[in-house]
Amino acid sequence: MADAFDVIVVGAGTGGYSCALRAAQLGKRVALVERDERLGGTCLLRGCIPTKALLQSAAVMDQVNRSDDWGITASGEPDWPGVKAFQRTIVDKLVGGLTSLVKARKIEVVRGTGKLVARNAVDVDGRRLEAPAVVIATGSYPKLLPGMEISDRIITSDQALTLERLPASAAVIGAGAVGLEFASLYRSFGAEVTLIEALDRLAPLEDEDISKEVGRAFRKRGITAHAGASVKDVTESEDGVTITFEAGGGTQQVQPEICLVAVGRGPITNGVGLEDVGVEVDRGYVKVNGQMQTSVDGAWSIGDACTSPFQLAHVSIAEGVATAERIAGQEVPDLDYAGVPRVTFSTPEISSVGLTEAQARERGHDVEIERFNMQGLGKANIVGEGGSVKVVAEKDGPVLGVHMIGPHVTDLIAEAMLITNWEAMPAEVAALIHPHPTLSEAIGESHLALAGKPLHTM
Repeated sequence: MADAFDVIVVGAGTGGYSCALRAAQLGKRVALVERDERLGGTCLLRGCIPTKALLQSAAVMDQVNRSDDWGITASGEPDWPGVKAFQRTIVDKLVGGLTSLVKARKIEVVRGTGKLVARNAVDVDGRRLEAPAVVIATGSYPKLLPGMEISDRIITSDQALTLERLPASAAVIGAGAVGLEFASLYRSFGAEVTLIEALDRLAPLEDEDISKEVGRAFRKRGITAHAGASVKDVTESEDGVTITFEAGGGTQQVQPEICLVAVGRGPITNGVGLEDVGVEVDRGYVKVNGQMQTSVDGAWSIGDACTSPFQLAHVSIAEGVATAERIAGQEVPDLDYAGVPRVTFSTPEISSVGLTEAQARERGHDVEIERFNMQGLGKANIVGEGGSVKVVAEKDGPVLGVHMIGPHVTDLIAEAMLITNWEAMPAEVAALIHPHPTLSEAIGESHLALAGKPLHTM
């Protein structure tokens, strides 16, 4: 006999639990299948939350090291067990809150590994669940380079969260968001850091001007970065790792204590039974349309496991909520992925939304560009960090993209998201009053300049 539900969600990460919560809110009987001991998936247990807790500790370390700038005499050193205890406290608190919320919504959590055994049925370690709607939200795993294996010294972001001590030196392969964040925090804690990126610039998915500023900021912090580099060999020894790579027309070597590989993430779909029931996959990713439907009626997929454009927690949440509403019979438009904000919590922080300058030109837009240096702001000088805002707009038309680097720009991007998604005209943003003295004035000032009335710029 099978247990009957309205919706079965396989995977309790951000996408899965969001889908389950919304479906239950809409009156559906929901089963949430999870093989981990705790709910939350990669983001809460091994990704966004624990890494940002580490980065907060790293930011405090940076401020202590710079305390003289603000007239404070202080000294300190990282207490790694204490840092990890803070990280665990944050994760435990959020896991507890999520678990309570799931219980309050009367969602049944089914522990174990879920496998599709029919279009409308999932086997969980011998227990059969059935529902007219099944949602695959099994998430992703950190990739390694071909031929590599996890070891004590060759690690991914997963193992970095459980290191028993801080390394004195580290090499990070990959300069996307994860690589930039770990390179940044290791440097804040005093490690010698080498960053190796295969593409021709750091933060290769960001606007080129932002990439240049990241490179300058990392050099100023003492991080050695090699872009356009090809890793040829990684060899582990008792004392560390030897990494051989080609860059700048020659062969180079670096010998750190650890090597952290941050070259992207792959889908967790092996063993889920997708092909057995006819669900189409593409290189392991579940193929979905704009409504998150798979090739099999009644089967859906969301988050990192499927072919949607971004592997981002906030995208997974939006996909999960939208999918629950569609299952409940509501008409929900396709998500507009072009309007999704991107954030990187390195030092300096990076955030962006919309089109880069290159993308706008490639798509035939007649663009206007405005760049604002945050050093023109009183608050940026008080905080003691520089940065910039770059706005890409259609000539005599709306804003197409906003790209920022500097203090707290991961929070400032929310306003830029509204500007680009509502296709605001620069003059409309310029007419809004930004509070003084704040970092948000950088957005106001850049749009004032685009509207033809710059205030604190020439």
